[in-house]
Amino acid sequence: MSKKHPIISVTGSSGAGTTTIKNTFDQIFRREGIKAVSIEGDAFHRFDRAAMKAELARRTEAGDHTFSHFSLEANELKKLEEVMRAYGETGSGQTRHYVHDDREAEKYGTPPGTFSAWAPFEDGSDLLFYEGLHGAVKTDAIDVAGQSDLKIGVVPVINLEWIQKIHRDKASRGYSTEAVTDVILRRMHAYVHVICPQFTQTDINFQRVPVVDTSNPFITRWIPTLDESLIVIRFKNPRGIDFPYLTNMIQGSWMSRPNSIVIPGPKMDLAMQLILTPIILRMVSESKRA
Repeated sequence: MSKKHPIISVTGSSGAGTTTIKNTFDQIFRREGIKAVSIEGDAFHRFDRAAMKAELARRTEAGDHTFSHFSLEANELKKLEEVMRAYGETGSGQTRHYVHDDREAEKYGTPPGTFSAWAPFEDGSDLLFYEGLHGAVKTDAIDVAGQSDLKIGVVPVINLEWIQKIHRDKASRGYSTEAVTDVILRRMHAYVHVICPQFTQTDINFQRVPVVDTSNPFITRWIPTLDESLIVIRFKNPRGIDFPYLTNMIQGSWMSRPNSIVIPGPKMDLAMQLILTPIILRMVSESKRA
């Protein structure tokens, strides 16, 4: 962690909605004139698409049905920790991009399913922003969590997370429901042992809870909307959080525990703006003084 070069991590599994949260952060950065450099979690996968397919086949043949992109060994997390530490110490570092599709291939000049070359961050940034699967990992050998000054968890209830993933992968990647289900099953071991423990490290968690029936996510025809959801916001350390102000500003909200507030789904962006803007401005102000 670094007062001089702060780092924000947004962590959630595939289909959790971290990209939506990133858009809110981008709005805050743009409105407040904050220059952020970004890291995508996919950039620190250990394998490109072809190599991952081969590794999956090799492990499956050997009887391992739990290996996935969620797994620690499928990612260069020590490298991620080193990049974050370097940024915290110097305000500089490097990253790359995992190219998902033809549009990104045209942008980065490398085929889909491969990585772009490593490139340095732009100079003069105010903070580093990470969004991905492993932004709050902490093990005996790896401490990504310890490098971040603000850790945000995006954790919809698991049936909703599956619904979002199934619909996204079918629409954007052409997968069948059965193919997505196989991916979900393969990922469950690492979901329990790698993804879930990170949410005890995060400073603030945003959990979307649908108020419609999601009991069988594999046949649900529509993703529950924000109007059909509540958002539970949990603060690891509620000290300094003005709960009366938040419940007054966010109509229909209430405190469910001393460290938690529940809000209507459509108010999620407003809540994030109210909660995160002063925290980010304070981080940037302290970094400039340092």
